[in-house]
Amino acid sequence: MEYVLQRQVEHDFSTTVEKVTAVLAKEGFGVLTQIDVKATLKKKLDVDFRNYLILGACNPQYAYQALQAEPWIGSMLPCNVVVQEFEDGRVELASVDPLASMQAVANPALKEIAGIIRAKLRQVIEAV
Repeated sequence: MEYVLQRQVEHDFSTTVEKVTAVLAKEGFGVLTQIDVKATLKKKLDVDFRNYLILGACNPQYAYQALQAEPWIGSMLPCNVVVQEFEDGRVELASVDPLASMQAVANPALKEIAGIIRAKLRQVIEAV
């Protein structure tokens, strides 16, 4: 099973970040964290890296349901969404596939929640 939902987009990096953030909001997700991998690697290792941003997205309603069903599921939250720009100029968008990540947890209640979140994240990726 693939562990990410992904696609190449037609926008530049900055526009993609703006669009994915807006579409996440429409699907009920907030962005809890933003990790600028390029800036972090420059600061910590003094290396140059491509534009690479990790957005920690959370849908509070479903996060709450997952936490009620499985007390340690917070170790797998939030849902990461990645925007990256390759050296040839291609920009790709990807998110974790919740169904793939939740396979590690033997809790049937999580499978239903993961399926809903997967559909929402797929919608986000397709809409950008």
